[in-house]
Amino acid sequence: MSILIAHNLAQSYGHFDIFSGISGKIEDNHKVGLVGPNGVGKTSLLNVLAGLERPIEGGVSLAPDVTIGYLHQEAVQTFANKEHTIYEEMLSAFADLRIHEHRLRTLEHEMAEGNLSERLYAEYNDRLEAYEQAGGYEYETKIERITHNLGFAKDDLELPLTHLSGGQKTRALMARLLLEEPSLLILDEPTNHLDVQALEWLEDTLKKWEGAMLIVSHDRHFLNQVVNNVWEMSSTALESYRGNYDAYTKQRAERWARRQKEFEADQQRLTKEMAFIHKHIGSGRGRNMAFGKLRRLHVELDADGRALKTSRVKAKIKERRPPNGEWNRMKIHMDPTERSGEVVLTTHDLVVGYEHPLFVADDLQLMRGECAALVGPNGSGKSTFLRTLLEELPAISGTAELGMNLRIGYFAQAHNNLDASRSVIDEFLYRQHSSSAENLDMEEARRFLAQYLFQGDDVFKSVGELSGGERGRLALAILACQGANFLLLDEPTNHLDIPAQEVLESVLEQFDGTILLISHDRYLVRRLANQIWQIVDGQLYASMGSRKISIDMEEIL
Repeated sequence: MSILIAHNLAQSYGHFDIFSGISGKIEDNHKVGLVGPNGVGKTSLLNVLAGLERPIEGGVSLAPDVTIGYLHQEAVQTFANKEHTIYEEMLSAFADLRIHEHRLRTLEHEMAEGNLSERLYAEYNDRLEAYEQAGGYEYETKIERITHNLGFAKDDLELPLTHLSGGQKTRALMARLLLEEPSLLILDEPTNHLDVQALEWLEDTLKKWEGAMLIVSHDRHFLNQVVNNVWEMSSTALESYRGNYDAYTKQRAERWARRQKEFEADQQRLTKEMAFIHKHIGSGRGRNMAFGKLRRLHVELDADGRALKTSRVKAKIKERRPPNGEWNRMKIHMDPTERSGEVVLTTHDLVVGYEHPLFVADDLQLMRGECAALVGPNGSGKSTFLRTLLEELPAISGTAELGMNLRIGYFAQAHNNLDASRSVIDEFLYRQHSSSAENLDMEEARRFLAQYLFQGDDVFKSVGELSGGERGRLALAILACQGANFLLLDEPTNHLDIPAQEVLESVLEQFDGTILLISHDRYLVRRLANQIWQIVDGQLYASMGSRKISIDMEEIL
């Protein structure tokens, strides 16, 4: 049974058209992954389907009694009661159940006071049965289990919502949605702000989820584990595929190859028709047939009923465009300007933290050409370690020594090193001029930024107005022009769409330098790393290999 049907949706903001002609339906057992390039309007479509925005055309129909739970990409939702603690917010998911509970306590008090009427007994038994069936004796345990698995310690549950970070708010909203159990769960980038442990728990939870869901995610492993249908969105259509992400990529290649064959066959047919028209249009027994073919090609006739020049027929054929199943992809180059020393990084008795230690590290060594992946729970000190290497923070104790002839390129997770007040082009030129011996002029910079999909007036956007994916692409453009031979990358694939992730993976795999990588992207870690530096309970352990290793993240964490 279809629980949601979208028909011919179109949306625009002012004079800017976002999408049009979008149709699709979700069955009650569908777990749909929504994919498409950044900027195509996926979040806008989710807002329309969730009823938060009205489309300019088309409509959305819901089956009776369907409830929708919507997790935004960032914690932009406002909590109903901002004065709640996390625990009080979780309790709000069971408001009706707690009304039953309160009434049961009232009835129990009345019976203890001596009221033993049949009416009271009947109400009590009916309410008790409904309370038990609704999970009345389990909801507090469920709250503790879900919040714990999403990274909240028991003491955290007493934190006021107003004190939470953006990531904590998003996780709290996720927890509440899972507790509410809506019939359609809409999740926009649910893996943001989750460490690997929480991510794997969420994957397992959603695999067992009995309702329907619609998920936007750039995490290919996550989509493979959770979804059984994929919608691919463009600005004018929604293509539907059965199966998980890997099944989608295979079907997609087959579908577009078939369309290409059909296009080529159609072109051959039109070429033959053009030859027939050219031969018979002037006179002869085939003249009427030639005119019929012209009409089907929508070629105009002149005042005497004759066809215009056959060049118009040729033009009609040329107007037909071949199918294009490719997303617009970045063109990245990461080329070190000089070769580093053989030993890039060594540590001895290193303790990393702020005022208090976050972890104690094994003695580490990173050689030229290697890639080390630093993994561990959120808050364990991964980003702090990079800042320690950059000498932005001192080590608590011990040493971290960098090698000779190093040129370091740093990609910050939150891109907080970008100046939000500058335009894209001004920020790029400022950073490029301060980090590179070769200064680009305005036209050269625009051509360079076009490779990172900043085209036309995009370069004059304010950095503060950019989406997460756009900020990521700008940070990569700045990184690429630095000529670094040692890359410190803190979640480089966050907010990048899947084509951009694939391009970045390929470039980093061929990078002729050294990489220290923090990432929850299991595809990326498996593809690049030949060392795993794992933080567990305040200790960093190193596992090493001379070649890239096959990493089972489920075993590591």
